Amino acid sequence: MTRILAFLLVFAVFSALVGCSPAQPALTKYSYEFLGSFDTLIQFMGYAKDQASFEKMAKKGQARFEELHRIFDIYHDYDGIVNVKTLNDQAGAAPVKAGADLLDFITFCIDWHDRTDGVCNIALGPVLSLWHDARTNGTDDPATAALPDRTALLEASRLCDIRDVRVDRTAGTVFLARKGMSLDVGAVAKGYACRVVMDELKSAGYSSFVISGGGNIVTVGAPQDGIRKKWGVGIQNPDGNPLNPDDSPLDVAYVNDLSVVTSGDYQRTYVVDGKPYHHLIDPATLMPAVHYRSVTVMTPDPGLADFFSTTLFLLPYGESLAAAKKDGIDALWIFPDGTVETTDGMKAVLRDLGGATNR
Repeated sequence: MTRILAFLLVFAVFSALVGCSPAQPALTKYSYEFLGSFDTLIQFMGYAKDQASFEKMAKKGQARFEELHRIFDIYHDYDGIVNVKTLNDQAGAAPVKAGADLLDFITFCIDWHDRTDGVCNIALGPVLSLWHDARTNGTDDPATAALPDRTALLEASRLCDIRDVRVDRTAGTVFLARKGMSLDVGAVAKGYACRVVMDELKSAGYSSFVISGGGNIVTVGAPQDGIRKKWGVGIQNPDGNPLNPDDSPLDVAYVNDLSVVTSGDYQRTYVVDGKPYHHLIDPATLMPAVHYRSVTVMTPDPGLADFFSTTLFLLPYGESLAAAKKDGIDALWIFPDGTVETTDGMKAVLRDLGGATNR
């Protein structure tokens, strides 16, 4: 539900910005949405000469999202598809022949793990599984909510070395070298899927659209209403309620050809002894990170935006800022006391903090 709320905030801002224009748009604005892929609501918004043309684009994107969802799924088997669950099921047994989408994705995750000192680790599956089970049990039966057993977490962490994820591009295989290993790709999969869909739609000739998927926002080109030059993306207030039309976002970013992704402590939480615990687990402590309420990342690559929103959230501010600067990532940090910090590039596109406009 929190992922859907994040989407609704962005859509509300988008609708307000494009719907109130008094001029006749050069093209017509359309939207298309669907549920099911990556456990969230995904919407395409943009401009086209007619509804049929827009829906052709959107349905092409939907089909690709659905395909990638099956490939990156860690919970379900699908006939004729080798997916992440297949890799997990074969951990310690044998290399698995994988398709190009899965090989490219795993390679991307390992490469950026190594380039960022291993903060965002898709091999953390055994630890995240314990937190997932505890969160599910605590949500279903709050009276018995409990943290995962510390000893079990430490044992699980011994199976999380990403060097034991062996990718052989020549053979086209992936091998989890130790029994009990498992991949959890939730921190990256949705953004990476947005990247694939964006690239393929652009290659097909589509040049003015937005993809919104549970807090992952991808903007392509510029609005074609003859008035605005930039898309408006709302940044959620961690204490806000995007279902309330009178509850404004923290700020609005005006952007073109950029992806905006937020990770926050208000998503996928449960309560133990009156204290909320979220799903973003620090691999160093094996506990939810406590540095921020949320981190919003902005960069052209949707896959990197998703990856870095988690990475920067898990690092204390000095290290987080240094990591952003090192790889050319713009970001906004909201601290537990409400303090907001931004990179210069992020501030420059913000309506309230930076004075940016959509013209």
